Amino acid sequence: MTEPQNTLAEIRATRIGKVAACREQGIDPYPYRWESTHSHADLQAKFAHLEPGAEVDLGVAVAGRVKAKRVLGKLAFLNLEDESGTIQLYLERQALQTAFEQLKHLVDLGDILGAQGTLKRTERGELSIKVTSYTLLSKALQPLPDKWHGLTDVAKRYRQRYVDLMVNPQVRQTFRTRALITAALRRYLDRRGFLEIETPVLQTEAGGADARPFVTFHNTLELPLYLRIATELHLKRLVVGGFEKVFELGRIFRNEGVSTRHNPEFTSVEVYQAYADYQDMMALTEDLVTTVAQEVLGTLQISYQGVSVDLSPPWRRVTMAAVVQAETGLDFEKFTTLPEARAAAEALGIEGLEGCLSPGQVMNAVFEQRVEATLVQPTFVLDYPVEISPLAKTHRSKPGLVERFELFVVGRETANSFSELTDPLEQRRRLEAQAARRAAGDEEAAGVDEDFITALEYGMPPTGGMGMGIDRLVMLLTDSASIRDVIAFPLLRPES
Repeated sequence: MTEPQNTLAEIRATRIGKVAACREQGIDPYPYRWESTHSHADLQAKFAHLEPGAEVDLGVAVAGRVKAKRVLGKLAFLNLEDESGTIQLYLERQALQTAFEQLKHLVDLGDILGAQGTLKRTERGELSIKVTSYTLLSKALQPLPDKWHGLTDVAKRYRQRYVDLMVNPQVRQTFRTRALITAALRRYLDRRGFLEIETPVLQTEAGGADARPFVTFHNTLELPLYLRIATELHLKRLVVGGFEKVFELGRIFRNEGVSTRHNPEFTSVEVYQAYADYQDMMALTEDLVTTVAQEVLGTLQISYQGVSVDLSPPWRRVTMAAVVQAETGLDFEKFTTLPEARAAAEALGIEGLEGCLSPGQVMNAVFEQRVEATLVQPTFVLDYPVEISPLAKTHRSKPGLVERFELFVVGRETANSFSELTDPLEQRRRLEAQAARRAAGDEEAAGVDEDFITALEYGMPPTGGMGMGIDRLVMLLTDSASIRDVIAFPLLRPES
């Protein structure tokens, strides 16, 4: 039975016919299990010394997806790919008899096979399994992408990630690296005595960040709920309760726009340490990232989208006011009124200033629009305006500022940290100011989490906290241009 190279519907119909033909010939096209003796990479490494033409009388069993098939008279060659790599199957009509004919007519590219046999290296130098028997493990009804002009549609790559992974080894490597990064991060924190404790995804009050939440409803309790926009407030409750080093690596949900840097569902790690401040968190963040990069990549000299980045410590440390002045010439430490700050920013062409209600907010707008993109090498930007940092302690020596830093690499915020606000009365005042903004129509402003305030009233020790975007860290360490490249199944608009 041949496969017409026409439409996908015709190819699928032909393959469904082959499923029926398999069953008619007593072949189960979807059996239950298979046991391999080796991965393909193991065999390639173990028998790398085998000379062309040599054979080894060692029985092996392998499995994988058929990525290439050539039938040349009495011989057939299949490239079989498993997670570790590719190996060639060498099949002879004389040895397989009926099974050889079934291979010709019933096995297609994309099918998953198990094969048993011995090892040989062909005269052309290809390590191969000289097949004594094979088993069809899964009949694919859809063809591999190269049968329909390749997987060139970027949206289709994200929407059908399973196909993207199937045909693009580099994509598989990206997600393998992501797994290594998160494992290394957890090991780092575990070695330093941090406990990972899970906090609720469904919350009665969305807090810990300025972000529009997703709203849902619990039918039995008749209770409106939010998907969490941060893990911060519940992790701080744990610190109040007596845990001195806690973290959580988990999914966060924000009902916001989609871009190369933003996905409504993403992963962050938040770390809290009692009796520490933002300087301690800066040291931890620098050491964490460099340790993870060294463990996973084996180097601190990386390239991101053609730009060389040196992760070697110590990283640059600069205040927001200083870096804004260095890049724009505006000295916000001299501005005492909102009108003069706005006028100076407008002269630079800064947009959206109508929403700025203080010189500090104007400075932040200038920073975001004129400075962020220039911070290519790892840079800690310190000491933010209090108006944009409702959960951070006021600076111990700089009025109007808080003890906060953000880490920027390749022009992108990667981590955020505070000396955490522990005064419950001041925290209430700041959250009530946020709630007033929300009541005025700001959908990203948080409300007052009364239970969190109550927790603070029981006494929270001095605490340093840090949150880091895992997706952005993975983007950096895998040289990925878009956040969609490092999220296995990013959110996309449905196909029309």
